[in-house]
Amino acid sequence: MTGKTIKQIKLGDTAYFSKTVSESDVYLYAGITGDLNPAHINEAHAKNTFFKTRIAHGLLTAGFISSVLGMQLPGPGTIYMRQSLNFLAPVRFGDTITAKVEVVEVIAEKNRVRLKTTCTNQEGTVVLDGEAMVIPPKAKT
Repeated sequence: MTGKTIKQIKLGDTAYFSKTVSESDVYLYAGITGDLNPAHINEAHAKNTFFKTRIAHGLLTAGFISSVLGMQLPGPGTIYMRQSLNFLAPVRFGDTITAKVEVVEVIAEKNRVRLKTTCTNQEGTVVLDGEAMVIPPKAKT
């Protein structure tokens, strides 16, 4: 399975991934990364924070972008080079997040693709945006 090559990618190409964030997702992420910030895993603590409840890790949400890049656009074989992230709104347990990537530049001579990256919740609120640079897979010879 190989993703799209530089010759197959066009300006404006888009792809999506959606997932409902569960309590289990947040606890698994906390365990894997070691980020046990009580804002994510302790409801009693989180009730006294700005958000008044536990929220998902920002980088858990950003991981949904990685899913799109690695599995769809460009897809398998893609090398993730760079990502900027702006965290704009919290992701709460039970939110359904849709990650979208859109090709904004194809740099054929360097085999690079620049993409706009966005995550929105079920209400259409942008919770995260940024930009990625990737190396798409090379054509099979």
